[in-house]
Amino acid sequence: MDIGVLTVPLGGERIDDAAAYLDGLGVDAVELGVGGWPGQDHADRETLLEDEGAREDLRGVLDDRGLRISALATHNNPLHPDEERAATADRELREAIELADLLGVGTVTCFSGLPAGAPGDSTPNWITAPWPTEHADALDYQWDEVAVPYWSDLAEHAEDCGVDVAIEMHPNMLVYEPTGMLALREATNERIGANFDPSHLYWQGIDVCEAIRFLGEHDAIHHVHAKDTKVYESNSRVKGVLDTTGYAGESDRSWLFRSIGYGHGEEHWKEVISTLRMVGYEGALSIEHEDSLTSSREGLEKAVDVLDRAAFETEPGDAYWAE
Repeated sequence: MDIGVLTVPLGGERIDDAAAYLDGLGVDAVELGVGGWPGQDHADRETLLEDEGAREDLRGVLDDRGLRISALATHNNPLHPDEERAATADRELREAIELADLLGVGTVTCFSGLPAGAPGDSTPNWITAPWPTEHADALDYQWDEVAVPYWSDLAEHAEDCGVDVAIEMHPNMLVYEPTGMLALREATNERIGANFDPSHLYWQGIDVCEAIRFLGEHDAIHHVHAKDTKVYESNSRVKGVLDTTGYAGESDRSWLFRSIGYGHGEEHWKEVISTLRMVGYEGALSIEHEDSLTSSREGLEKAVDVLDRAAFETEPGDAYWAE
């Protein structure tokens, strides 16, 4: 498995400087933002689509440092009820898939998006309970009339380009947990799968290794984010984990995104990585730094330190002892 980094926290640096820094840490792969919330500081999508020379330059910078691109990232809401916002997100995603094809990158990471709860509504609506019954009706509308038609068409585009689309299961998006992820995959095609980010699963109370096994049974993990979360029970025991406290109010939040090893220890991450291997995943462990208690560089460095000890560098050997 490769240790990778989503390079957004290094967006203020030139790509060659960021690549040199990551190479020095022993990183093997990068995930590059090409639109949406990740931005495109290190990979201008439109320029790269139009200019073969720019693509060669990007490859050259990364090749010089022994770095491969694990995925292109464009996290946005292509199901947004505002048609202009949805169109922008859709264009970003489709062009990211086309760019991945041109660059020889096998995966694009994204969100599922979130529709409104009914035609004519203007705000995306995250449904978390089936009652009162209009909420169940809204959820049916979101899936049957918006998400499945959109993603079926998008999945065909991905198939035409030979690129996997890896959806991050994220609250406030339609797909936020493994059964929803599998439902969308089954309604579309096998190009649609998960960008398995455990950080959003931890605080929902989901067993991460069980979720890996569940999705792995269907070969539905296309990419992995290495990102941790810590639940602070002194707060969650009072107000639960559906916490709207701002991320800057760390001491009052029920949970925080943490650097690898600061939400769950090294032993846990070794179990996560072992379970990924059991289900056949041998791709990148792409570190996403969003720990507000430390700087980007320190958070990345501590995460690399833990993963360097936990990740497997070699292929499994023969079970000679069982012969």
